[in-house]
Amino acid sequence: MQVRQHLLVSLDLLNFFRPDVLIFNRRSGPNRDRGNQDKIETSRSILESVDVRMRIAFVALPSPGHWNPTKALARQLQSRNHEVAIISLPDAEPYVSAAGFPFIPYCEAAFTAAAGNEVRRRMSELQGADGVRFTVEAQARMMDAALSSLPAALATARAEAVVLDSYQYYAEVIPMSLGLPYVHVSNALYFDYSGNTPLCYYGWPHETTPAAQARNREGVANFVRMLKQSNAAVRDYAELAGLKIDWDDPGSTLSPLAAITQVPRAFDFESSHWPPQFHHTGPFLDGKGREEVDFPWERLTGEPLIYASMGTVMNGRADVFHTIVAALTKHKDLQLVLSVGHRVDLDQIGPAPKNAIIVKQAPQLELLKRSSVCITHAGMNTALESLAHGVPQVAIPVTHDQPGVAARIADKQTGVVTSLDKLTAEHLSTLLGEVLTNPIYRANARKIQQAIAAINGPSVAADLIEESLGLKHKAGNVRQFGQ
Repeated sequence: MQVRQHLLVSLDLLNFFRPDVLIFNRRSGPNRDRGNQDKIETSRSILESVDVRMRIAFVALPSPGHWNPTKALARQLQSRNHEVAIISLPDAEPYVSAAGFPFIPYCEAAFTAAAGNEVRRRMSELQGADGVRFTVEAQARMMDAALSSLPAALATARAEAVVLDSYQYYAEVIPMSLGLPYVHVSNALYFDYSGNTPLCYYGWPHETTPAAQARNREGVANFVRMLKQSNAAVRDYAELAGLKIDWDDPGSTLSPLAAITQVPRAFDFESSHWPPQFHHTGPFLDGKGREEVDFPWERLTGEPLIYASMGTVMNGRADVFHTIVAALTKHKDLQLVLSVGHRVDLDQIGPAPKNAIIVKQAPQLELLKRSSVCITHAGMNTALESLAHGVPQVAIPVTHDQPGVAARIADKQTGVVTSLDKLTAEHLSTLLGEVLTNPIYRANARKIQQAIAAINGPSVAADLIEESLGLKHKAGNVRQFGQ
């Protein structure tokens, strides 16, 4: 009954979005006779006849690793005279408003600030498959609430098109049911459900042997089983809406218009299996809008700088930070800046040696400009920001897409990779010495830095979004970045 009520709300709102699309759907049923793309193509044909200016709604995840690239891309579209609104959970409002975007909350009842803090606290302590499972379940709870609240938020935004973060599993069923065109953007590492390359949740190397391909497909199947255990409400909603979805293939609902990753082609596995709407671009960095952070710049000594961060989410392990500090005590000629986030008290890490600056939050981009090595959890944005500055990495992946990012660091030899179960001060010290003394890592990082410098990631992504929506002003030569 609840799912049916969600759908009735969506159908009522469809009249608000596109009356002509609603007539089409009421005559033939929502996607029953012509397949899922009919409504998207109907909306697209309308958009092709309008001026470039559009109302575009971003449905954004509130964590900094997703919000920072979203903000850069949204700002690029806003600079092209599109009306951009951000839809996200209630606790995103302060930094969305600070960035100058209209903010529309959704899932307010299910995801209060206290609930969001508890999710982040639990997530910060998990690793590996446990972290992935917890996140899938948390996202499923959010989707249950989104089935009723997201259509209303899109109506408030008067959205003509939707940009979805690909880590919001099956959020696309809502714009599909409303006849709204949608584009997928992967702010973290994208999902390859084909089995040609390992799914991002695994740290496997890219291999083309039959055994490796079978391993990759089994990895996808494991993840699909995890999704199915959590998305019953979404399946019911889609069935009532008449959406024909292959639930054994999560890629079946990938946007047919555009699926964009900020991963540069130069930093990805060698493969040619990508679907035509899939595009590599470059990091969504524009140098604007980052929160100003107080930092004791006067304490920098001029010695080779090692910047270390375990990100803004998976940062609840004081023992990992302690190990990083202990490893640096073995290198008296180096200086460490360690950013630990807000989940761990500084006194849990122990006394800081003279060559270490330990802070809750650091100005990451400015420090990377001065760094010799970045010790990282292999989060997508820290890895790309390091490479944008030509900085090699020591990667310690924890969970989520981090193993997949680390596998690319190893594949491109822009750094070295270890794991939490192998992490000791002695081992980390040895790896740090390897990256500092072997010039291959910095040379490879600088090659990718050059590739990134040749691509304006936000601009290319905005070109692709405009082109995919059938707008008049199509960019030239944008597809070279997605080949």
